[in-house]
Amino acid sequence: MEPIYPNVIEAHATAPEAAELTGSGSTQRQGQGSGRSAKPQGKSNGKFNHKSAASGPVDADAIIKAFNTWAFKREQPGNPERLVPAVDAAARAGRPVEFVLYWGKGPRAEIAAPDLACLDYLGQLAERVRQVYAPGAIFRLIFTDTHATLNGHPASAMNAYFDAIDAAAQARGFASTRLSDVVAFAREIGAGTAEEEPSGEILASLIACAAKWYRGEGSTEQGALDYHRMNMVEKRAVAAAFPEALFVTFNGSEFRDLFPATMPIFYMYSLRRGVGVKPWFMDAQPAAQTTA
Repeated sequence: MEPIYPNVIEAHATAPEAAELTGSGSTQRQGQGSGRSAKPQGKSNGKFNHKSAASGPVDADAIIKAFNTWAFKREQPGNPERLVPAVDAAARAGRPVEFVLYWGKGPRAEIAAPDLACLDYLGQLAERVRQVYAPGAIFRLIFTDTHATLNGHPASAMNAYFDAIDAAAQARGFASTRLSDVVAFAREIGAGTAEEEPSGEILASLIACAAKWYRGEGSTEQGALDYHRMNMVEKRAVAAAFPEALFVTFNGSEFRDLFPATMPIFYMYSLRRGVGVKPWFMDAQPAAQTTA
């Protein structure tokens, strides 16, 4: 199945190309009515026309071994049977291995050392891949503007933060989009949005999280239910938009139901081995404290 990329960049572009093509594509402002469609724009046709720089075919297992180590993963991947086919498809096409991940919004409105440390950590993983496979890897950040809005963050603070992360991500050759755009595009192509009820265990976990971070209207219990309902739609949208990518999460497998059912799931540390806290929830601090 051809990958579908909502509105931001050409599919399967190399990392530097992705940064150039993204531009301000991830920075649609809430409430400003840009009129931008979620449909892919311009020359975005889902095709990759570059030859692999590798001297010969690269075995998918060798690529996977480059990143699927305890230096990065916090537990074994989910949907492991889909991992090899996804990487093998990228290698056969001579395109970068694509990783997509949610990037959220916490109390801060400005970028800080934990964010930069996380981006650098992702860059280390991409470099590991590049050392064994010349086309390398591309990270695509999906800014969860829908979650930030639900949690009661002002649009100005949300946009300021995501803009700053976007600039830092582009500087590292990463790409980005907004989750609201992904969902809008998935609706255009008729991606399924069937309802799913949360299990008691995951609902309890979401309520505990909501007690910390939810600042929207209504109770924390209602906020958790709304969050779960949104995720059921969003996980299908992400799977429809990025069918050839690997889904990265800083969560553990206890939240597996929130992630795309058909994608390989890479459970990853956030800043370094042993650290699983999401950087956007961490206080601003000197860089030395985040990398020590």
